[in-house]
Amino acid sequence: MFDRSRRRLLTRRRKPDLQRMPWVVDEETFTDTCTRCNKCINACETQIIAKGDGGFPAVDFQRGECTFCYRCADACPEPLFQSKSEQPWPLVAQVNEGCLAQQNIECRSCGDACEVMAIRFRLQVGGVARPELDTSTCTGCGGCVSVCPASAITMVSHNNEEN
Repeated sequence: MFDRSRRRLLTRRRKPDLQRMPWVVDEETFTDTCTRCNKCINACETQIIAKGDGGFPAVDFQRGECTFCYRCADACPEPLFQSKSEQPWPLVAQVNEGCLAQQNIECRSCGDACEVMAIRFRLQVGGVARPELDTSTCTGCGGCVSVCPASAITMVSHNNEEN
């Protein structure tokens, strides 16, 4: 069994939690059952799955977006994925204070990359348009993360978006 908390104790720094692939069962079952065969990594059509902590596969949104193709789940020989009919994950984008538009610098990269238009820009009198995120529309694909020139967008659990 892989115990991430013990590793944190030894490194004395808190690493951000890794994002698993969509439809993955709970983290404990995943780390107990995943054989790290890399079949999900090889199957990913956008190549956003990479080896993460302990060699376990994880999604890296800096590489691109998830298309929810379900190829990672289809390729996995272990029972680690829920049905495609379930919600893939509770992720939504979060625009942080490092956003160029929030610093009065014109940028709309994230909005241009958002196919579902969950990120829109509201015009400001005497300033640049500011991003507004509609979390009810955001699919959590992460397409906005890699295109942000200021690395000001992160993916967070919809339940923790206020944090």
